[in-house]
Amino acid sequence: MWTALLDVMLKHFFRHGTLHVTMPDGTSHRYGSGSPETHVRVRDKGIIKDLVLNPELAIGEGYMDGRIEIDDLRGFFAVAIPAIYKAERPWFQKPLDLTKQTFRKLAQSNSLLKSRSNVSHHYDLSGELYDLFLDADRQYSCAYFARPDMTLDEAQEAKKHHIAHKLRIEPGMKVLDIGCGWGGMALTLARDYGAHVVGVTLSKEQHAIAVKRAQDAGLSDRIDIRLQDYRDVTESFDRIVSVGMFEHVGVPYYDQYFGKVKDLLKDDGLALIHTIGHVGPPNYSDPWMVKYIFPGGYSPALSEMVAPIDKHYLVLQDIEVLRTHYSKTLGHWHDRFMEKADKARALYDDRFVRMWRYYLLAMEAAFRDGSLLVYQVQIGKTFTAAPVTRDYLYPYEGEVSDKDAYAKAAE
Repeated sequence: MWTALLDVMLKHFFRHGTLHVTMPDGTSHRYGSGSPETHVRVRDKGIIKDLVLNPELAIGEGYMDGRIEIDDLRGFFAVAIPAIYKAERPWFQKPLDLTKQTFRKLAQSNSLLKSRSNVSHHYDLSGELYDLFLDADRQYSCAYFARPDMTLDEAQEAKKHHIAHKLRIEPGMKVLDIGCGWGGMALTLARDYGAHVVGVTLSKEQHAIAVKRAQDAGLSDRIDIRLQDYRDVTESFDRIVSVGMFEHVGVPYYDQYFGKVKDLLKDDGLALIHTIGHVGPPNYSDPWMVKYIFPGGYSPALSEMVAPIDKHYLVLQDIEVLRTHYSKTLGHWHDRFMEKADKARALYDDRFVRMWRYYLLAMEAAFRDGSLLVYQVQIGKTFTAAPVTRDYLYPYEGEVSDKDAYAKAAE
């Protein structure tokens, strides 16, 4: 029965692009037509039921465990992601999807205690792991490829200055960095723009590194990195920035989050929230990604962000959508990671390497062919918190990664 249902499911999803499947008994099946093409071997018949009931989780676990073999993982996602994007589920999967949708807010429970646990699961991995594939500044979020020929390091620098420019930072301003990571944004804002930065993180690993980086840069008097939840911050700030942290807030806490931003932001202040989001109505998180990579994580629909912003009478100043920038970022990360896969294997094991590779390539395809993108949402308390035209956002062509270009354009 389960083999027959799997056949129905694959016929339903794969119509454009070709999926070749070899079953445990050696029989081969072809689904869809045309290019690209990809080949999958199911080695264990016991996984067939799981593929029918929870395909996103089962295919990832099967690949990690070797029960499913995929010749070209990047090529597989090039076929699979477009196939399932916006596709209606077969009738026998709809009850499970309804259950996921019904309990999605429970799955995003990010209380103070749970948030610490969720953050530790991912961000307290060995620092050596992130050195294998991130840029020199350890920017673990979407880069900004202002020019198509930028290197990863150049694009990450451009991202930081693009955000700083949107924040209109002047020397002496007090800035809160919610989810400050390894301190790269705080260092940029303090060193290049003269800001006084309070950075908060729940990751012990990130906190220790960020504090040391500030000390090594001679900026400890202007950078205060705290192992603290943003909900416990009490001061007022001229500017608030958050890059790649909102995905960990959880829908049940959006109202609390934007209420806190409003409370901490001065009346003439600006905030910039940089987050992964998705196209379409509210949804649920990929079960494999939640189980293995980002517990409690969720990439919101824009409508889910705007509703609490409106509720708190915060004024949207600007929304910029970075569409394929993250796909390119993830492609760089994957290629750099695989160049040093032996070192990652020595840190953990082969299953971890397969898991991490699956994560990076699945996300690369989701930002290229699926529903994911990045929102940069700029908010304030007044209509004139930011300039009333968008001209200031883009310095003159050719120097977008250079902080001096931003300063010159602002004169």
